[in-house]
Amino acid sequence: MKKTYLAAGAVALVLVGALGWWWTQRGGGTEVQYRSGKIERGPLQSAVSASGSVSPVTQVTVGTQVSGQIKDLYVDFNSEVKAGQLLAVIDPETFEYRVRSAQADVDAARAVVLTAQANVVASRAQVSRAMTDLAEARRTHERNLMLVGKGFIAQSTADQSNALVNTSNESVKAAEAQLGVTDAQVKSAQASVAQREAALAQARIDLARTRITSPVNGIVIKRAIEKGQTVAASLQAPELFVIARNLRDMQVEASIDEADVGRIRNGQKASFTVDAFPGQTFEGQISQVRKAALNVSNVVTYVAVVTFSNTDGRLLPGMTANVRVVTDMRDNVLKMPNAALRVRIAGVEPAATAAASASPAPMDAASAPAAAPAAPAAAGAANAITEFRNRLVRELQLNTAQTEKVDAIYASARPKFMALRELPEADRSKARERITADIRARIAEVLTPEQKKRYAEMQAELAGRTITRGRIYVLGSDGKPKALNVRLGITDGSQTELVVGPNSPEAAELKEGASVITGVSGAAGGTARPGATGPRMMF
Repeated sequence: MKKTYLAAGAVALVLVGALGWWWTQRGGGTEVQYRSGKIERGPLQSAVSASGSVSPVTQVTVGTQVSGQIKDLYVDFNSEVKAGQLLAVIDPETFEYRVRSAQADVDAARAVVLTAQANVVASRAQVSRAMTDLAEARRTHERNLMLVGKGFIAQSTADQSNALVNTSNESVKAAEAQLGVTDAQVKSAQASVAQREAALAQARIDLARTRITSPVNGIVIKRAIEKGQTVAASLQAPELFVIARNLRDMQVEASIDEADVGRIRNGQKASFTVDAFPGQTFEGQISQVRKAALNVSNVVTYVAVVTFSNTDGRLLPGMTANVRVVTDMRDNVLKMPNAALRVRIAGVEPAATAAASASPAPMDAASAPAAAPAAPAAAGAANAITEFRNRLVRELQLNTAQTEKVDAIYASARPKFMALRELPEADRSKARERITADIRARIAEVLTPEQKKRYAEMQAELAGRTITRGRIYVLGSDGKPKALNVRLGITDGSQTELVVGPNSPEAAELKEGASVITGVSGAAGGTARPGATGPRMMF
């Protein structure tokens, strides 16, 4: 039995070893397969996608400043209205009584004024009588003094007449003071009349506000009240109607992510679709980028307003729009599938070149000469300079003299950029910025005011164009994958621009019609990882 067990164990070990050898030979015989895509040449667009809602360019919310019950309602949804047209009436009975009460107060105050004015007349009469008495007392006293001098009357009689003069004089002062009091009473009564008249005017205004009228010409797109409903105006006016002034000129308020808002500018063309009309695209343009940030769940967005013409009236307020804004466009560039940027093959690394160590630089025509003489990775900068120079001549319509001056500016800047190589790495960026700013200022001096405006717009467009870096793989002549570090331009979400200089080491391999690896199968080391590198997906 012991020998039997040993023999069975030996057979089992042989079978296990044979099975392991077969499995390893099966795995080792599996060939690595590569999926590939073509490098093409053609136009490429970079776009920003967002969503928003359709709304009228101008809409007015109609409310009420008084509280009460809706007595009459004259318009409904979609009613076309004119400025001043009656829309609704709030029950005016309470306000009519307030007007009558205020009118009665005004009448009473005016009667008080009349009474005060009559008192003034009486006071003036008293002053006149007191002055007459004073004059008579003075004459009597003068006559008594004369008679005393002749000895006809006693001195006591003259003293009595003198006392009468003093008394009459005080009576005049008292009458004049009373006249001042009555004058003040008239002014007080007149002020009370003005106060009552103001209250009457306010009551009439409140009565007039019971008639809700349209402030503009337009169409009613919202009605928030019903007949018999009670509205209360306390801290703010309640919304009764919303009137759109014009449904032919409308807009889309799109929410732009903060990462993309730097590429949005006024005047850019935009297209959008709505679910109500599938397969149809509507055109518009960016008219405003609002600087007020909206923070919802720690996501910061900005509102970009896309205006468009709704002449046929098909688009209605409130529709959800999916907006696409073309932020950059290239006419004739090399482009490849974005899948090539997500491939990673273990153990395959790019050769150490100047291009691998170069840092990304902005696609700015003014700063392009900084990279031109530096390394093969920057050989495409000369093309950027030429392209931007041609754009200046073409779009700004430069004359011969202006063109010569621009060419001289670029030529004089080239030695300055070459000298940057002698500076420490930490100082190169600031020095390059100073040279670039000097170039822009000198070019601006050559231009007319109209040309300067367009030149500023061109600079704003170039500010959003940046060169990033990525890694792709191509199959070498020996059939093995080869890694290349490449410079990338704009992307439309499915294809990405390849920035290849004519004298760069990769120029021979990265040309129109060449194949790049977009996927790997059959090898443990090959992966295609989404988001491994390359531009962010737009859609």
